[in-house]
Amino acid sequence: MLFWLLVGHALADYPLQGDFLAKAKNRSAPIPGIPWWQALGAHAMIHGGFVALITGSVWLGLAEVVCHFLIDDFKCLGRIEFNTDQGLHVACKALWAILASV
Repeated sequence: MLFWLLVGHALADYPLQGDFLAKAKNRSAPIPGIPWWQALGAHAMIHGGFVALITGSVWLGLAEVVCHFLIDDFKCLGRIEFNTDQGLHVACKALWAILASV
């Protein structure tokens, strides 16, 4: 399950995010006229959808939405760096895999 969660993460964080969401989700340098929280929320929902589909748990999907939103917002605000961001995302996926298996 962890393998598929990481595959979903790779898809959602790279090709499915695209340049538009990557820029629009950043409250520090938003795209004029685009609410940053809406773009970040959409990006986090894509991740949550993958987690829910792979684990079979909507609750874990919702937990991923919240965690992914907060982690990415901290990265956009400069509070954490890219590698920390990715490490936290992978740690979340490991936690979801453990919780889904219990």
